[in-house]
Amino acid sequence: MKEQWKVYAKKADFNRIASEYGITPVLARIIRNRDIIGEKQIQTYLYGTVNDLHSPRQMKDIEKAARLIEQAIEKQIKILVASDYDDDGIFASMILYEAIRSLGGRVTVDMPSRIKEGYGLNERMVEEAYEQGVGMIVTCDNGIAAVEAIRYAKLLGMQVIVTDHHEVPFQEQEGIRTYFLPDADAIVNPKQNDCSYPFKGLCGAGVAYKLVQVLYENAHKPVQQLYQFLEYAAIATVADVMDLVEENRIIVKEGLKRLRKTENIGLLAIMEASNIVPSQINSYHIGFVIGPAFNAAGRLETAQMAVNLLRETDCERARQMAVGLKQLNDQRKDMTAKGVEDAVAIIEQSDWKKDRVLLVYLKDCHESIAGIIAGRLRERYYRPVYVFTDAEQGIKGSGRSIEGYHMFEGLIECKQLLDRFGGHAMAAGLSLKKENLERLRYHLNKNCTVKEDVFIPKVMIDVPMPLSYISEAFVEQLQCLEPFGKGNQKPLFARQHFRILSARIIGKNQNVCKMRVADTDGVTMDALYFGDISLFVHDIEMEYGKQEVEKMMRGAANAVDMAFTYYPSINEFRGVRTLQIVVQNYCRIS
Repeated sequence: MKEQWKVYAKKADFNRIASEYGITPVLARIIRNRDIIGEKQIQTYLYGTVNDLHSPRQMKDIEKAARLIEQAIEKQIKILVASDYDDDGIFASMILYEAIRSLGGRVTVDMPSRIKEGYGLNERMVEEAYEQGVGMIVTCDNGIAAVEAIRYAKLLGMQVIVTDHHEVPFQEQEGIRTYFLPDADAIVNPKQNDCSYPFKGLCGAGVAYKLVQVLYENAHKPVQQLYQFLEYAAIATVADVMDLVEENRIIVKEGLKRLRKTENIGLLAIMEASNIVPSQINSYHIGFVIGPAFNAAGRLETAQMAVNLLRETDCERARQMAVGLKQLNDQRKDMTAKGVEDAVAIIEQSDWKKDRVLLVYLKDCHESIAGIIAGRLRERYYRPVYVFTDAEQGIKGSGRSIEGYHMFEGLIECKQLLDRFGGHAMAAGLSLKKENLERLRYHLNKNCTVKEDVFIPKVMIDVPMPLSYISEAFVEQLQCLEPFGKGNQKPLFARQHFRILSARIIGKNQNVCKMRVADTDGVTMDALYFGDISLFVHDIEMEYGKQEVEKMMRGAANAVDMAFTYYPSINEFRGVRTLQIVVQNYCRIS
């Protein structure tokens, strides 16, 4: 895939920043590249704590929502926490459930079936809640678009509080937007136009945490009891791929500290099943191990499995449940790999391979993994991608976007073709009649007016840096910039010329290329590449020929000379620590 490699050129007095904050000029440059400017922002970025979080009372309706919940607890009115079935919904529901329960409330949790019902509060949930004597529904990670279900709940005499972080539905005519809100008793969502809360990027669990903060402050609960929920909010923030900036960065940073010492038996069990040492957990483990394991429950079975694990108090039962959850996730991985393979075959044989917005129909795909497959295809083709599967009525689609294309707004322009839809800039879900799929494809592409360069992935390099600069102290200082993730990417370094002295393919699935490389200063170091190994070797072969690749693989003198972007790390094996680089991108520099 064609890529644009660019070096950040943002200016600042890096030596002064380094001296003032006790970091290296390289770190000062990286911080500036992340647009962290000014004393307060830099201080918070490097050393921010829970004390730097905004007061939740700035959020519209939050005090009203807290007051209504307090009244329900006092009157012992039964409360239903209605969550979504993904990681954000699962952990948001745990925050609200455990908090309301600790305050003496009668509370239960329900969530829709992903397959049978789809996203959000629905009339079945409302009706069952009413039959069970529920007098109040509190949504989390959903509800802002549940107009009909909330209307039904109100008709049955229930109070409804919405806590959500998704975009408020709107209709646009002649450039004027009209927003539609459900008729709830209180709506806590920072994305409301008239909400003055200064940070709009919280996930659903983050919003739930803010509501619980008000409840606990009003009840004069010790602040440490509130902070126990940070580990839930941290997992949800990373797993829901929120930008790790401002408050989210602090929530994840502080949540990780508590996760490393967690007493939650379910979390400890899933770490054990996944071979994660609790004291070493970081945002990578959440995003690629723990998050997907919990998410697999809602995708292939029921999210109640994940909730039950988090509530479990018996260690042995928790271990068995965690193993079951991991096996479910392994099954999901296999299904995803097969789905991606089928989708690529369809795209490569189609006449719409060069569409700006790709729509792929996979008849036999499990609808719960459509979004994951869409994400993999987005990475491969660097296009907004929708993957569609059969549903009980028509077809369902899940989409993943690229920076520069707002997926939710694209759907709004085609809403006449859709039965249901929702989402935000980077992801969306929808359902429609199968006969409308080709028309949707036509209109999404016709309405897509973004410039061509949006579809060329940009590789932004923080600092061109020789291997000689890398030391254990430098690698350890890079940890000051964690947690890494969307919105706070790992720093990326680059060098134009690396001679590959030797290379070999390793790993259980032959999915790692381990190399010994030398830069132009003559410094040598181990380098690992975890991408598409067959493509990596093929690309080098296309540049230098099969004979040179064979020499490279057996460690003989060869002509292979590549440019790499990389991240430095420390490999520890049997007590021996060695420096290495992990290659992110590669190309030939003539």
